[in-house]
Amino acid sequence: MNQQKIGFFALAAMVIGSMVGGGAFNLPGAMAQKASAGPILIGWSITGLGMIMLALVFQHLANSKPELEGGIYAYAREGFGRFVGFNSAWGYWVSAWIGTVANITLVFNALSYFFPIFSAENRLFLLMMSVVVVWGLFWIVSSGIKEATLVNLITTIAKLVPILIFILLVGIAFNVRTFNLNFWGEGTELGSIFEQVKGTMLVTLWAFVGIEGAVVLSSRANKRSDVGKATVTGLIGVLVIYILISVLSLGVLTQEQLAGLNEPTMAYVLEAAIGPVGATIIMIGLIISLSGALLGWTILASEISYLVAKDGAFPRVFAKTNRNGAPVGALLITQIATQLVAAVALFSAQTYLVLSSIAGICALLPYLLSAVYSVRFSKAERNTKMLIFSIIASFYSIWLVYASGIWYIVIAALVYAPGIIAYSLAEREQKRSGMSRYEMIASGVLVILAGIAIYGMVAGQIQL
Repeated sequence: MNQQKIGFFALAAMVIGSMVGGGAFNLPGAMAQKASAGPILIGWSITGLGMIMLALVFQHLANSKPELEGGIYAYAREGFGRFVGFNSAWGYWVSAWIGTVANITLVFNALSYFFPIFSAENRLFLLMMSVVVVWGLFWIVSSGIKEATLVNLITTIAKLVPILIFILLVGIAFNVRTFNLNFWGEGTELGSIFEQVKGTMLVTLWAFVGIEGAVVLSSRANKRSDVGKATVTGLIGVLVIYILISVLSLGVLTQEQLAGLNEPTMAYVLEAAIGPVGATIIMIGLIISLSGALLGWTILASEISYLVAKDGAFPRVFAKTNRNGAPVGALLITQIATQLVAAVALFSAQTYLVLSSIAGICALLPYLLSAVYSVRFSKAERNTKMLIFSIIASFYSIWLVYASGIWYIVIAALVYAPGIIAYSLAEREQKRSGMSRYEMIASGVLVILAGIAIYGMVAGQIQL
């Protein structure tokens, strides 16, 4: 196979490009729906600490265990066995293409600002356009991973320009009195400070999903040391950008005004600051940004499933490559899944926030398992500093599971349960003895929780 190698800047662009997608452009409203200014600042403090620790975990593991290709799958498999490793990869894979669908819905929303035919009521047209997007991405990635990451690097640079313009102009328009108005959200329906902080967690989680982008592509890196550097560099840069976007917006519009804005909310914040031209700037930036994010997530989804199939935990069809070295088998299945969910989402009018929340909760298990594996590894190598960092990252991941709420956890089980079929098929292909007792028990729990999710949705008890 023609194994194409990727340099530091392309790896960093994969981290930044995967994180800075539609979530960045919807942060002001998404955060304001959950909390007021004070709790938002606390939420960002918790998220910043947790994500920096997680980035340091990925950096350390990438440098210390370079033989573990694919990162989040390999760490879980190495620490907890093949079945747990499979579920880590399955959750991440599903998260990636559900996130792609979320970004498709948002890019159509942005296009409707300029072209009314992209509005939600024209669902048949949107379905046809989703076909163009999904299979256009297939063509780009199947041309070669290195070429696709180069395109992602270009779109990442292009998407940062309107974001930096937003930060500059909103910073100039920032009003301290507006920012301090009902700083703690007292007397509102937002709830207590604790509830508000907890409410911001899923929003911030999805904003940072993609932090592991360089780790997933580690087998294609020119230098393994670039993987860790790209992860930490990308995370710190994006963290600063996110905090500025959400905090400065609270000085232009009140929490209630921000919470009531249409998606993408950044556009309407800048419109309030400088007039209609502000919305135009952000809408154009969003379209560019989502183009890069769609490409980045398509690469990550196909790459992780390809690597897992090479290791024998996904069915063999995922491991097929073409003459360009692209994982065409994994890519084809990923795009079919993306297309089917896109069709359902467009015809059920699911919002970006709902889809991104589901994608975020599916990515939690890979993060948690990577952090816990790092605890075990750091303890074994007697690295006290990394042990502390890994424990903090683990507790942060557990906090995210708690903060997401029981219904999102049940929905995640519904997403994970079909993976049992794929795992059983891979086991049969590898002529292994089948599931162990603990794997059967874990599978049974997943099926039960998935059944509860289906019942809850049919009975109307689960309101996403």
